[in-house]
Amino acid sequence: MEMKLALGPILYYWPREKLQAYYEEIAATPVDIVYLGETVCSRRHVMRLPDWLEVAQMLAASGKEVVLSTLTLIESESDLKTLRRIAENGDFAVEANDMGAVHLLANRMPFIAGPYLNIYNPQTLALIASLGARRWVMPVEMSHDTLQSLLLSRPAGIETEVFCYGRLPLAFSSRCFTARFHNLPKDDCRFLCINDPDGKTMHTREGKPFLAINGIQTQSAQVYNLIGDLDSLQHTGVDVVRISPQSEHSAEVIRLFRDCIDHQMDRDSAMQQMEGLFPKAGCNGYWHGRPGIEQTIPRRSDTT
Repeated sequence: MEMKLALGPILYYWPREKLQAYYEEIAATPVDIVYLGETVCSRRHVMRLPDWLEVAQMLAASGKEVVLSTLTLIESESDLKTLRRIAENGDFAVEANDMGAVHLLANRMPFIAGPYLNIYNPQTLALIASLGARRWVMPVEMSHDTLQSLLLSRPAGIETEVFCYGRLPLAFSSRCFTARFHNLPKDDCRFLCINDPDGKTMHTREGKPFLAINGIQTQSAQVYNLIGDLDSLQHTGVDVVRISPQSEHSAEVIRLFRDCIDHQMDRDSAMQQMEGLFPKAGCNGYWHGRPGIEQTIPRRSDTT
């Protein structure tokens, strides 16, 4: 079966007008699934749930499967109220990014188990499936070999999704790194992360890009890119490949992935075309069981 193409939730804080224009562009792209909503910081309020639902209706009318994503860190009663409203929306599937969301959704409606639920073994995957998950998103640092072994005992009826493009979401904290960078307290951050549409790159003392900060989230500076590994993804049994939105070139990245999935373009040509679309250098180390920061040439066995 042909792999589906998904667009993950936007991880950054963009102005409302940019968000609306972005999804109008996405509606015309060959992406199958679109995840919507704020997953990083509840203080980001240019879009509230009714606004996200309006975007969801527009995308659904264009033929996309729409999923509402939940916050990764729930820190207040207002966060819980929003979580409940998402879980009870009645129209769209939900991606659960913490166990509180799983608790609200379990055995009530099918849901998607997000990449932050720490599903690393068959027992945990079986538990999540028994609670009603119909798809799970692999943790970003899991390797091809580990996933292949895990899927040998995959529960029936659950799909596997893999993060395949974008700055890797590595960690979350109750502290806001962007506010701290500007010597501001978290509660008076002035929403300055809106000035970093792809996160703020941090460098080593030698001047090499190492991490990116995005509010309370730490990301890789490099852009994870598995377009050259699509054959091994498919042979492993992956059902959905996820692209994480970036402030520019998302539509072009989606089309390149679609052309490779449909065998309309070879992976080397796609890699060459993608080089100018990265905000920073590419990497794919985790998939190959290497340090995530590395760029590894796909093994010949991956494509046979």
